[in-house]
Parts: sequence; structure tokens; C-alpha cells
Amino acid sequence: MLLVQLVQSVGDYLHDVFITQLDGWVVLGFVAQVMFTGRFVVQWIASERAGRSVLPFAFWTFSLGGGTLLLIYAIYRRDPVFIAGQALSTFIYIRNLQFALRERRANRAVT
Repeated sequence: MLLVQLVQSVGDYLHDVFITQLDGWVVLGFVAQVMFTGRFVVQWIASERAGRSVLPFAFWTFSLGGGTLLLIYAIYRRDPVFIAGQALSTFIYIRNLQFALRERRANRAVT
């Protein structure tokens, strides 16, 4: 009986979290999280191909895209911890993209 109640409670919770609350903002949050996670996949594949740890341009692109969407989501949700973390991270991603673009331009000028 206790196990049945536990399973029902978990089922009710999951239904509430993933079905009842599903709206455009939650979809945005999921898209942002997929983009943000995609940066690790891109980095891993690039490192495997190179045989060493590398951070490709796409890593910073995914970081900025996912981080910015997560920041928008956090602002909508009014989560101060999430907002502070994503705001700082977004600045760092922009700066790293500037470095990557500068390096790309320099490499093109040399060749």
C-alpha cells in the first residue's frame, strides 16, 4: 500500500512538473538547456578528433546562445541566483567569442 502511494505521488509530481506546467517558457528553458548541453558535445567531439583538449568556436557560440536563453528564462522565473550566474557567464562567453574571432581573423591574415 505504501509503495502504491509513493508511486502515485511521484507520478502526480512528474505530471505536474512536466505536463501541467508546460508552457512556452518551459519550452524555451528546455531549448536553452539543449543548446547549453550541446556545447559540451561539440567540445568533446573536437577534442577527440584533435587528440587533445580543444575549445572550438562552436563551443562559445552554443555557450552564448544557451546561456542567453537561460538568462531570459531565469529573468522570467525571477530567480536571483540563476540570473546572477547566467549574467556573468554571458559576459564571459561574449568575451571569449571576441578572442576567438580575433584569432580567426589573425589566422586568415597569415594564410
